[in-house]
Amino acid sequence: MSELRIAVAGAGGRMGRTLLEATLRDGAMSLVAAFDQPGASVQGRDAGELVGKPCGVPVSSDHDAAIALAGCLIDFTRPEASLGHLESCRRHGVAMVIGTTGFDAAGKRAIRAAADEIPIVFAPNMSVGVNLVFRLLDVAARILADGYDVEIVEAHHRHKVDAPSGTALRMGEVVAEALGRDLAACAVYDRQGVTGERAAASIGFATVRGGDIVGDHQVMFCGLGERVEIGHKASSRMPYALGSLRAARFLAQRKSGLFDMQDVLGLR
Repeated sequence: MSELRIAVAGAGGRMGRTLLEATLRDGAMSLVAAFDQPGASVQGRDAGELVGKPCGVPVSSDHDAAIALAGCLIDFTRPEASLGHLESCRRHGVAMVIGTTGFDAAGKRAIRAAADEIPIVFAPNMSVGVNLVFRLLDVAARILADGYDVEIVEAHHRHKVDAPSGTALRMGEVVAEALGRDLAACAVYDRQGVTGERAAASIGFATVRGGDIVGDHQVMFCGLGERVEIGHKASSRMPYALGSLRAARFLAQRKSGLFDMQDVLGLR
């Protein structure tokens, strides 16, 4: 198989740099383009130099031209930026791995529509370990069923702009689906003051933001006399980058379609 031609969006950001490092270390991948928003301090610099591995690929501000060079774009930016990159991928026939979170309903519809023309992996978390946790949560929810209160706690760094995290929301969706509930109807995102007793079918969320926490997620099934906890803690962003490269390899065999990491890992 020929090398996969990878473009990285948001190259100067924390996740962008991790993606650069992972791509440049992978012998089956070729970094052909990297870009960031106009005016970014990394503009024009060798993308590899950002992670101590010069590669001769400059960081561009022209995302459309950069994407046209690639076979797959990996994007962990912001929803509004990712949707613009999505249109370029569609126009140039480039596969896309979307790790961006915080899309509204219209954004998700745009992603589904583009998948009719190009292959896309869209997932709230690209970590292999987190996607294993999704499967474990489904099993736990079906076995424990009624009689256990479900609470989800997540913690991230001070710079994260959306809450709860996309991963926490997906955990809630997995549990709700297994229990036959509608998360939109049973989720509780805020508790303050005299709230009254907990609704038995609710799924609670708590959010922590501080420091440089990469990502902690914990789901608690709280019963009478016992508590089952299933969680995941990330100590670096590398698991997300490695999962993204695995997703890119998966897409290399597809012409179109919308997939997530459960598809990539064969967990369906």
